[in-house]
Amino acid sequence: EVKAPGKGADPRRFRDPHDREQWERLKSLPNLMYTDGSAFSLWRDGELDGTIMRLQGELDAAGAALSAPPALQMLFEDFLRWQPIAPRSARQLAELTARLCRLLRDEVAEQMAHGSAPLTELATDWRRLLFPDAGDERFADGYAQAVTFGLLVARARGLSLRDGLDPVARGLGRTDSLIGTALRLLTDSAENQKVLQTSIGTLVRVLDEVEWSVLSRGDADAWLYFYEQFLDVYDSRLRKQTGSYYTPPEVVEAMVRLVDDALRTRFGQAKGLGASNVTIADPAVGTGTFLIGVLRRIASAVEVADGAGAVPAAIDAAIKRLYAFEIQLGPYAVAQLRIVAELTSLCGEVPHEPLRMFVTDTLANPWIEQERMGALYEPIAESRRRANRIKRENAITVVVGNPPYKEKARGMGGWVESGGENHPAPLLDWMPPPAWGVSAHAKHLRNLYVYFWRWATWKVFDHDPSADRGIVCFITVAGFLNGPGFQRMREDLRRKTDEIWIIDCSPEGHQPEVNTRIFQGVQQPICIMLASRSPSSASDVPAPVRYRALPEGH
Repeated sequence: EVKAPGKGADPRRFRDPHDREQWERLKSLPNLMYTDGSAFSLWRDGELDGTIMRLQGELDAAGAALSAPPALQMLFEDFLRWQPIAPRSARQLAELTARLCRLLRDEVAEQMAHGSAPLTELATDWRRLLFPDAGDERFADGYAQAVTFGLLVARARGLSLRDGLDPVARGLGRTDSLIGTALRLLTDSAENQKVLQTSIGTLVRVLDEVEWSVLSRGDADAWLYFYEQFLDVYDSRLRKQTGSYYTPPEVVEAMVRLVDDALRTRFGQAKGLGASNVTIADPAVGTGTFLIGVLRRIASAVEVADGAGAVPAAIDAAIKRLYAFEIQLGPYAVAQLRIVAELTSLCGEVPHEPLRMFVTDTLANPWIEQERMGALYEPIAESRRRANRIKRENAITVVVGNPPYKEKARGMGGWVESGGENHPAPLLDWMPPPAWGVSAHAKHLRNLYVYFWRWATWKVFDHDPSADRGIVCFITVAGFLNGPGFQRMREDLRRKTDEIWIIDCSPEGHQPEVNTRIFQGVQQPICIMLASRSPSSASDVPAPVRYRALPEGH
């Protein structure tokens, strides 16, 4: 980075706002030299490497007497001979990837502000295909994450990045059409790559050193907290905005076991989650922990009943009954990697059945058909159409997961909140009537987790009168259990189900000590609730509610 004469080569001392802002971006680079022509410095991940060196003599007056310290040649050799160092753990990879992804996001945002025509046109397509309400800031974030995680998926698939992005996108398209198409869509323009060459060029060079199999060592759980660790470095504010808090496997295992037990004891399903007529959905799949929990539960039960040799066939059959929706491309890519690794571990190879995972807004109107697009865009459009068909037509027996949490989420509930032509908003069913005198508290229904509760109960209990038996099991904040604005929600749940189980996961109450929390970043009380409508349900009898609190403690 060449600065004007006299500015020096220590970006920490720059006073110009543009220079300071630029340094905040560039310090994510692993190999960076600053110079104003007289002073030279080398920076690695924002830290000064060695000392700042200066030419001997004035650049504009010394003439032939101008000389350099002997160590300057070593500085240039260190800079030019730099080679990326492969990260040694998943956490190191998350931190490294987050810094470079942030640089790419900031470069995209800067080019958008400058009116870059290719990026502006691409943002229009992005909104039309994936996220209609995305502003420039969200587009820059989505672009950066899609490119970054597309490259990570490529390395996990064993694809080299050295020959350019086009062969990588084409190679991914053969195994993962959605990620491959997104990468091609976002990097197809040579002009885009030129204006973003600092960040994309560094990403390609650094991630090409990643050996996925070495980092994971065959352990699917190595990636359990990858995206959460990524967000901590990339943008902790974004993590709070998206409500992205990932569930510990011990909690997932317990919730999946409870659902499996309920299917066996209340629904007459001897095989529980492994039954051929039980369909399962995770509406906010995140990095895939609940789907992995379901697959492990099925595999464990089959191995006990029929032996290990029966597991691959059972898992292959189960994949046909699993559905997953996710709105963010980053966690979607991580979920794909984790689940493929888990399937390989359980079956010895990846089953032939494709994963039914979709990048989509679960809460969006399922009756809106995505228009057909050109060949390059079509896989993304078709993914949206398939997701809408499932939301619109397929019966679901079990909805399980950890929906995102965000207060004051008015306008983020899509069709669930606002409805659509000929299809009223399901959330209206939970609005308390004025006569109840609690309308002032109804604003608390405008929370992301409540939208997901209403989508899940609509899908399992209301969507198809001929298939209105099933289970919803979520871990969410617990405000709906006794808040006055949730009276209609509670009444509706007890009327439509025949049994409800609640586990209070926050016996210490509001704002407990951090080391007592399941989600360290969430200070509100948390609960697990399982609501069941079994074949013997009678709608005129309110469901009994069974309650248990965990013991207080760390």
